[in-house]
Amino acid sequence: MNENLFASFIAPTILGLPAAVLIILFPPLLIPTSKYLINNRLITTQQWLIKLTSKQMMAMHNTKGRTWSLMLVSLIIFIATTNLLGLLPHSFTPTTQLSMNLAMAIPLWAGAVIMGFRSKIKNALAHLLPQGTPTPLIPMLVIIETISLLIQPMALAVRLTANITAGHLLMHLIGSATLAMSTINLPSTLIIFTILILLTILEIAVALIQAYVFTLLVSLYLHDNT
Repeated sequence: MNENLFASFIAPTILGLPAAVLIILFPPLLIPTSKYLINNRLITTQQWLIKLTSKQMMAMHNTKGRTWSLMLVSLIIFIATTNLLGLLPHSFTPTTQLSMNLAMAIPLWAGAVIMGFRSKIKNALAHLLPQGTPTPLIPMLVIIETISLLIQPMALAVRLTANITAGHLLMHLIGSATLAMSTINLPSTLIIFTILILLTILEIAVALIQAYVFTLLVSLYLHDNT
């Protein structure tokens, strides 16, 4: 039971070679593009959603921060498509791997922090010490704020990993319960199956929300350092 429960989180291999890279490169291929002057409804809706998301995230940024707009929009599209593809049967979700989420969070966080120290070093250092702090508490608060700064990428990665993993485990457990109850009690099976459908709808929303939250937090870290 435990092996089957966590089997979907094992990185797949093809002929003994890791297939995670191919899976990571697959979602961008699903983004439709148009070669015509007049776009169809799908392309128009896609461009409207991208413009709306970009406008909402970039509204609080200055000119320097808005140079990250393409990267942030690409990030939210990548995470959202990866999360949604992971809901398909017999599929693998790369965002359930903490290593991959750290690989996304650490460079983006480090880039924002380094930009802050290069352009506004006084403001960056001021974040380590809240205004009005009593003198005896200054060393302790500097250590606490430094630790809180350093764990920001870990918090980003763990939040995304935990939410996606928990949803997949819950769907797997309820799906197994539905299959087991199908030969025992039909009314109970219908109730559990209804719960599974509602949970699947919830997981679709969670997949999109977590992509937005991850990108929004990166955007907030960028705003604090520009």
